[in-house]
Amino acid sequence: MTDAQSDQERIESRAHLLPEEAAVGSDDPQAQAHAILTESDLREADRNAAPDTVLERRSSDQTVTPIEPPD
Repeated sequence: MTDAQSDQERIESRAHLLPEEAAVGSDDPQAQAHAILTESDLREADRNAAPDTVLERRSSDQTVTPIEPPD
């Protein structure tokens, strides 16, 4: 199996709309599948390619303002 055949099989498999996608419809499910898989491949190759994928490493005391106990 060549890469082109493999890609075409992936596109055909992904072109079957998910229930959420079917509810709003698609003018071109094949093109939509190709775009989704292309973006997915880019994200897989470069984990920082997608927006909001950088995880911050903070402890809980750095994320909230401590509440002072009542007097």
